[in-house]
Parts: sequence; structure tokens; C-alpha cells
Amino acid sequence: MTRTATMANPTLKRSLGLWAIVGLGLGYMTPMTVFDTFGYVSEASGGVVPLAYLVALVVMIFTAISYGRMTRVYPSAGSAYTYASETIHPNVGWIVGWTALLDYLLLPLVNALLVRQYLESFFPEVPGWIWVVGYVAVITLLNLWSISSTSRVNATLLIFQIVLIGVFIVLAWNALNQGAGNGTPFSLEPFWHANVQIMAVVSAATIVCFSFIGFDAITMYTEEAKDAHTVPKAIVLALVLGGLIFFTAAWFTQSLFPTDAGFEGTALPEIANSVGGIIFQIFFVSAAVAAAVASSLASHASVSRMIYVMGRNGTGPISHFFSFVHPKFRTPAVAVIFVGIVSLGAAVADLDFIFTLINFGALIAFTIVNLTVILHFAVRNKQVKGFAQVFRNIVLPLIGIALTVLLWLNLSGDAMLYGMLWLAVGFIVLASITRFFSRNLRMSFEEDAVIAEGDEGEAALNEADREVLHEQEQGGEPRP
Repeated sequence: MTRTATMANPTLKRSLGLWAIVGLGLGYMTPMTVFDTFGYVSEASGGVVPLAYLVALVVMIFTAISYGRMTRVYPSAGSAYTYASETIHPNVGWIVGWTALLDYLLLPLVNALLVRQYLESFFPEVPGWIWVVGYVAVITLLNLWSISSTSRVNATLLIFQIVLIGVFIVLAWNALNQGAGNGTPFSLEPFWHANVQIMAVVSAATIVCFSFIGFDAITMYTEEAKDAHTVPKAIVLALVLGGLIFFTAAWFTQSLFPTDAGFEGTALPEIANSVGGIIFQIFFVSAAVAAAVASSLASHASVSRMIYVMGRNGTGPISHFFSFVHPKFRTPAVAVIFVGIVSLGAAVADLDFIFTLINFGALIAFTIVNLTVILHFAVRNKQVKGFAQVFRNIVLPLIGIALTVLLWLNLSGDAMLYGMLWLAVGFIVLASITRFFSRNLRMSFEEDAVIAEGDEGEAALNEADREVLHEQEQGGEPRP
């Protein structure tokens, strides 16, 4: 079972601690997004943006529990793709991975698009494509270099944007106490008022689900975590901390702007200028750029890992091409460059359209991950003895399935249409690579061979990995 990694067959490097992984998750989630999308969400929810975030957070918590449990069973960078492949069927897993690619591939593009819009607002005479090409090139090179460098840059940018959000809250508090907006930071109007419609809130929650995408991407760093057991904890920490930031920022923003105030496009620059004037606007937009960079680094890194695993588990020259790991940097080089090429689409893409597509893929992946918990623990391993096991292995994931399906059914018509078209293309591609389903895809847990940070030659499995693999062979869940 144990294999060693050599320079002739390089693998990903284990270099990430708990808080580095949490930071990548938060960077991926982009706390500043709450201001970018405020106008859309306020209009869709009827002026209760914090409630929409709370509804989305509740849905995500159930799914986060499922992700945490499955990453213990299958400690692979493939995330939902791996869980579905191992629990249901490799062909099903491939379709899930293809669907998830819809949101994972588009998130780096969204960040490049936001940066283009921010910079165009300051330098309207410069063609937008120039910003996109330069920005995407820098992000791609950083991800190609090493995951440790990506993590350090991400942490710095994340701290910067959290500090600026804190300054915004202080300025908003003062403005509310001076009579702006609702006239007080203690009004319940941002959370509930007479005109609230539940289905409108659910519809708005499908929009803000975009903001929470990132906690699930943490599973893609499993093969680069110093200890695979920290990943489930990192998932929950990132989700809770991100949810707290989103809810608090949304509360003060909604208090200041009880209606959507006619925001067009990203509302962030207008909100910043209204609260703190032009100087604060410059700093706040700078923080938004930092947030986009942090999210770009994290999302670019995670989706390239997913493409790497899908390529590693496939056959043929294309799969081998995408499973290439750079012998010096030990990063999935081809996958990283491919994501950079896709991100260049930010030069012409439309933000509203991309948002709708991202949530389609994410909610399908979330639903399937909840289902895999039931299939693995309740069906395959018969862990349904007593109330506790039934509750953990059936009830909790069923609630997660029901809530994610509810959000999925409330997606916009465009999201459903184009998402289904993407799914249809995935079936065609799968039929092609499996010769019309006459042969199965394979799964390969080559992450058994890991490189510890600082090792230049061979490295064997660490004890955490040995325990995970032993428990996996026994069909149970590793001990926490």
C-alpha cells in the first residue's frame, strides 16, 4: 500500500497547517463580496440581506459537516469528484466533477473580472483586457511557484481586507448613530420587517451561496495539509468565520441602505464613498482588489488540484497531460496554466451571467456530497445502530440534501438552462472517453505518496496518512 515519491514521479508537497488552510478558505470566500453583491441581494430579498446570508449559512453548515466526514474517509484533493467516484461509481464521480468545474473554473474568472471593473473605474482610458492579461499572468505564476507562497500572500491580503471591513463597521456605527439609514445600529429592520417574503429570501439565498463557495474547496488541499486530520476542522472554522463576517457586514450595510438605493453593478465603491468619502473609498476599493487577489490565488490553486486529480485518474494523453506535476515546484503545472487561460475570459465576460452558472454547479456538488455520506456510512457500512448513528448518517445529510435542493430549484431560469447545457456536454465527453460507457474510469489514490515540506528526496507516508488509509481499508471513519 505504501509508495514513496521520487523526483522522477513528483507529488504535491505537504506544507499547509490548520490556519493556512482556513486562510485559503476565507480568501476563496472573499469577505468583500458582501459589498459587491449588496444591490442585487437587497433587491432580491426585499431589503433583508443579513437574513439571506443566515439562510445560506444554515444550508452550508449541514453540507460542511458532510464534507468534513467524507474528507476523513477519502483524503484526496478531488473533493466531491472523489467522494462520488468511490461511493457511487467513477462515471458518476466524473459527472459530479465536471459539474463542479462549472463553479470552480469560473471563480478565478470572476475575480479577474472584478479587478478589471475596479481598475477601469480609476483608469477608464486603459482597455480592460490589458488589466485582465496582466492580472491573470501574475496569479498564474504565483500558483505555479508553490502552494506555500500562495498561502503567505493570501494571508496578507486577507488580513488587509478584514481590517478595512472593521473600519467600515466603525464608520457605519457612527453614521447610524448620527441618523443615517435606519438611525440606529440596533434596529431589527435589516433582519425582518412587515414586507418580508420567505420565498424572496430563499431566492436571495441562492445568490449569496456564491459567497460561501470556498469552504468546500478546502478539501482540495488535503494532499498538501501537514496533517490530513486538520482539514475537517478547517472546513467548519472557515465556514463559521466567513458567515460571521458576511452577516455582520450585511447588517450594517442594510442598516445604512434600507433599500437597494439604485445601485448598478458592484455597489462597493458607492457604499464606501457614502460612508467615508473619497479617501476611504480609495482604501476600500484597494481592499476589494486585495480580496479579489486573495480569492484568485485560493480558487486558482484549488481548481487546479481538482483538474490534476481528474487527470491523474483518467487514461490517455489528455489525462496524463493534466496530471503533470512540476518536478521542482511540485505544483500541478499544466492544470494551473489551463485555469489561467480560462480566466482570460474575464476580458469579455458578464458578471451577472457568471454568478448564475457558478451556483448551479456548486449546489449540485453539495447535494451529492450529502448523499455520499448516507451511501458510505448507512448503506455500505451499515452504521445505523441506535439513534446517534441514524441521526449522523441519515438525518443530518438528508436535511443537507433537502436544503440544497430547495436552493437549487430557486435558481434563475438562465442558470438552469445553461447549467443543463454544461451538464449535457459533460455526458457527451464522458461517453467519448469511456467509449460509450463500455469501460469504466479508474480511481487512483496516488496521494499516498507525499512529500513533506523541506524534503528534497524520498518521503514515506506520515503517521496521519497511515491511520487514514488504515481506517479507509477497514471501511470505517478515521478517529478524530
